[in-house]
Amino acid sequence: MNSRVYLKVMVAGLAGTSVLFSACVPGSRSELNDKELVGKQLFFDESLSEPAGQSCGTCHEPTKGFADTYGRITSEGAVKGLFSNRNSMSCSYVAYVPALYYDEKEETYVGGLFWDGRVNSLEEQAGQPFVNPLEMGNKDSRAVTEKVRRAAYYPDFVRIYGEIASDDSLYAHILDAIATYERSAEVNPFTSKYDAYLEGKCQLTGQEMEGLDLFKEKGLCAECHILENDERAGRVLFTDHTYDNLGIPSNPDNPFFRVPAPHNTVGRDTMDLGLGAFLHDSTEFGKFRVPTLRNIALTAPYGHNGYFKTLEEIVHFYNVRDVEEYPAPEYAETVNRDELGNLGLTPEEEAAIVAFMHTLTDGYRID
Repeated sequence: MNSRVYLKVMVAGLAGTSVLFSACVPGSRSELNDKELVGKQLFFDESLSEPAGQSCGTCHEPTKGFADTYGRITSEGAVKGLFSNRNSMSCSYVAYVPALYYDEKEETYVGGLFWDGRVNSLEEQAGQPFVNPLEMGNKDSRAVTEKVRRAAYYPDFVRIYGEIASDDSLYAHILDAIATYERSAEVNPFTSKYDAYLEGKCQLTGQEMEGLDLFKEKGLCAECHILENDERAGRVLFTDHTYDNLGIPSNPDNPFFRVPAPHNTVGRDTMDLGLGAFLHDSTEFGKFRVPTLRNIALTAPYGHNGYFKTLEEIVHFYNVRDVEEYPAPEYAETVNRDELGNLGLTPEEEAAIVAFMHTLTDGYRID
């Protein structure tokens, strides 16, 4: 049985106005220290966008597995009508993603944050949405620091970091505080049914157990969503942090296609080349980072462009991509032809894999 812990937090808006909000954190089991709490206040402060009304938490809501609040294909920014080009990834458990590097032995890139691996730390990642015109929309980092200086929680911030004269230093501390919250046990609780199962505190149902066996073997899921403990987390993260092109088609419903120039100059003809675009390497075109499957049942839609509305849809795609009719891949040349596409899973076996993935949702309570 799942439970959610509702936390009431006072977060200050501009000019000292306090806004009461509920942060519903699945399976939260720890109290935040002072720096984590300030980071949480920054994370959920809707006054830090331009115009006001959007926070980090808008696209990373705890009850949605720290993904988009409204389960949208891509998230709308603070400016109405402007949308990001990619589906909002969960920020839960990304504290354990390593910096981007090339694994010579496996001949693949590993790590890096965002879908395309373009930054190497939580601090770098936290800094981008604030000044992205398609997200929080601030003109520059100084616009953010001016708002934080006027926030009611700023005295707590100063108590932790000291008096800060430089806007650049203040912005760096803001990002440090947010990253500290994102590393907290509240964002990375490891409280799923699967965790309880590993600890010998509960049993999986017959269908869930069948799904786990299929996940390991016939479904080939564990080839990338690995079941070994992550070396940084010391727990199973259900990802090897590598990159892959699954052959996902372009999503005709992606609202980014309707975003006007200068943000989108080619409209519906936009092609997202993922890691390869960042690296300027055509051999990596169309590849995106393998996300954790923790809380996957909460984070629909799925894929870098939100093409799949349900877990059932994306599992079916993995199973039959090459034997049923789908639109062409967004980028065809680098599609993975070895580990998905014709797995031979029955409908019952697909359903068992989905049932197993539901055991990865945090907040499981042992009665």
